[in-house]
Amino acid sequence: MNPKEYTPAPIDTTDVVLPPELLALGEAIAKNVHEVWAQGRLDQGWIYGPERDDVLRHHPCLVAYEELSDDEKAFDRATALATLRLITKLGFTITPPTNH
Repeated sequence: MNPKEYTPAPIDTTDVVLPPELLALGEAIAKNVHEVWAQGRLDQGWIYGPERDDVLRHHPCLVAYEELSDDEKAFDRATALATLRLITKLGFTITPPTNH
């Protein structure tokens, strides 16, 4: 297949309404998505820099999730919530942990 002919075909999850407890889970997933991304960058030799520089491997998002701008957090949240909607759309259920 020629990459120029690729047409993305994501599963439509616009009809999925997530319950409040999954929204909270979404935030935890978003934070972890950032942590995994940041660890990968650090492992590749990237360091914090106020501006992104691919040659020097500097990135302004190599900070704790809580220190990210709202726009950066929104990107991670969108990824997390899209994943939760897909899981739900595919018929899986997520149940909260029980207290022992």
